[in-house]
Amino acid sequence: MTADTRKKVQLALLAALVVATLRAGYIFYQRHEDQLALERKKRADAIGYSNPDYYVNPKKLYPYDLKTAKLLTKQPVWVKEGYRYTYFPYQPASKHVDFAHDAGLLLPIEKLAVTDVVVASNAVSGQPKQVVAVFEKNGKPFAVPIGYESGNGEYKIYSDEMLYIEDPHDLYKHWSPDVWQAVEQHQVKPGMNEMQADFAIGMGVPDSGDTSYEKTVRYPNGGKPLVIVYHEGKAAEIKPGTPPS
Repeated sequence: MTADTRKKVQLALLAALVVATLRAGYIFYQRHEDQLALERKKRADAIGYSNPDYYVNPKKLYPYDLKTAKLLTKQPVWVKEGYRYTYFPYQPASKHVDFAHDAGLLLPIEKLAVTDVVVASNAVSGQPKQVVAVFEKNGKPFAVPIGYESGNGEYKIYSDEMLYIEDPHDLYKHWSPDVWQAVEQHQVKPGMNEMQADFAIGMGVPDSGDTSYEKTVRYPNGGKPLVIVYHEGKAAEIKPGTPPS
């Protein structure tokens, strides 16, 4: 083996070691966060929190590359925050995502069957390639970004923050039938908590200066904006919001 070949092999081994170390570090960080969540749950049990929502700990996939992200195809997934994530037309034959023309926003607690996870070039020059989850809606293929490919073949996948891999009906089975009926009809009723409202009408933006007693949250609600005022964590006032100009 020549000195030049030996040097190339050493550099390749070093690069592989760096990639493995980064991946291990990412997984360790994610599991550390889950451990913190478990500890918070134990503290909540100890002081007697009465809200069962605090005790729900949804499963995660911890994807760190394209192969592990494809685990999303193994079961249905559900959208965590509706009206937040944009999806785009997708051409399966060429694996092309039409980033120039958005097709809509994922709905609150929308159930998706992910058929593939691929890397697609970003429409914006100089931006990293996007990792997208492919699914069908009304018989047409679409793709929603769930991460990106950075330099040196590294990936940042944030699907765990976007999607449930367990049925929310099972995760929050302690909610009453009336609450679930309102959620499925995309309605908010007095007495619902903020998570239940998020499930029903999607992402909300809280006003600044809120207190632990009173909180005002503004919901785009797919073009039908609502303003909800929460008193001690429960919806007390529900009124129409102002559409964007």
